[in-house]
Amino acid sequence: MVTDEEQKKMYQKNIKLYQPKKHILKNGLKAFVIGGAICAVGQGISRIYMTFLPITQAEAMSPTLATLILLAALATGFGVYDKLGQFAGAGSLVPVTGFSNAMTSAALEHRSEGLVFGIGANMFKLTGAVIAFGVLSAYLVGLTRMLVEMLITS
Repeated sequence: MVTDEEQKKMYQKNIKLYQPKKHILKNGLKAFVIGGAICAVGQGISRIYMTFLPITQAEAMSPTLATLILLAALATGFGVYDKLGQFAGAGSLVPVTGFSNAMTSAALEHRSEGLVFGIGANMFKLTGAVIAFGVLSAYLVGLTRMLVEMLITS
């Protein structure tokens, strides 16, 4: 009679035959290249804003982010960003464009339910936790900074 432990070992040995091989180096390289390319595009957009508008690098960050978010939303709408995400994996998720993709794809998925109950309510299902964590983190960092400055000045 086969014990539970032997049965688990046999199962693990058998299941390894059917699992896809992990290509960690290849996938990491693709993520690095695509993520870097997205960031390079962002840097190029920032340089364009600084060249044609009388703004500094710090001031160019906001319109650059807005442009990247818009481009990612358009790419998601046309189905391009999903193909990029399938190829690049985490490389397309890490920049702000991945956040835009998550919100846009959720909105597109539920658009048939209407503007309020479809798009408005479901758009934040995936990204609501990220927004909440970001707001809470910003609050805690600001509070900590204020308390430290109060302690230093007093």
